[in-house]
Amino acid sequence: MGLIFLVGFMGCGKTSWGRKLAAGLGYEFIDLDHILEAKAGSTIAEYFASHGEEAFRKLESEILKTTDYPENTIVSTGGGLPCFFDNMEWMNGHGQTLYIQLSPKALGSRLENAKTPRPVLQGKKGDELVEFIEHKLAEREGYYLQANHTISGIDMSVEKLIEVVGLT
Repeated sequence: MGLIFLVGFMGCGKTSWGRKLAAGLGYEFIDLDHILEAKAGSTIAEYFASHGEEAFRKLESEILKTTDYPENTIVSTGGGLPCFFDNMEWMNGHGQTLYIQLSPKALGSRLENAKTPRPVLQGKKGDELVEFIEHKLAEREGYYLQANHTISGIDMSVEKLIEVVGLT
């Protein structure tokens, strides 16, 4: 089958569902954020703070395109990755893409209760957080919707994911 890239806003479940989907299919799982942190020798937040967004986006794109992916792999991408350079086009040309779609309110609830804080959301809660997500999602969704498949992040299951990517 090849590569399946999971795209969507932070908090939509790309990493957790990616792991479950990979396990369900007997595929490898790669989280590009982890590869980026290993290559940068720092967390994404630290890299972002010391080098800026432009350098981060260049490194992120380079890692996407130069990683040696095993044959059957589920790849979790960063929330902004599809929105820069030709990254979405590159992913569509090298595998299948799956957009995990959630409403701003659902994303806000997940992100507010997340175990790992997201630096970009520093101090935002409730309505302020939902408004921030609405604004960012409006910028990004045009890229996400270029994915081969879109699935609602509500009531998801490994079986539904497998069906959506046509592996049943």
